[in-house]
Amino acid sequence: MGTVSILAALDLHDGHVTARVERRHRSREFIRLLKDLDAHYPDECAIRILLDNHSAHISRETRAYLATRPNRFIYVHTPKHGSWLNIIETLFGKMARTFLRHIRVRSIEELIQRILLGIAEINAAPVVHRWKKFDGLLAPADSA
Repeated sequence: MGTVSILAALDLHDGHVTARVERRHRSREFIRLLKDLDAHYPDECAIRILLDNHSAHISRETRAYLATRPNRFIYVHTPKHGSWLNIIETLFGKMARTFLRHIRVRSIEELIQRILLGIAEINAAPVVHRWKKFDGLLAPADSA
């Protein structure tokens, strides 16, 4: 059957998830997510993104796109040993434990639709995540 990649961004202010389900996770798929974010937020806003050092995030193609939108995206990279700092990983874990657990699908298209439906349900009742300082690091606090 195959696998898919979920590329997502979680707005820490309102809990909204912007997501794409792609067959691959290359620069062009990541740039499509950046374009979705660009379209979602007002032009005067800078979009701060906490992300890991995946090659698609820092590739020549991605940097070329970012150059077309100067000061629009501000990258904050997690340390290589600190992927747990990226709260989107928590969301992916929640998805795996809830609507993706033990599912059976007949096709990649059905899998994509199930994931997008689950994300729509998350957006229907978004959770705002609060962070607190913990031993010099930021860590998730209890969610509201």
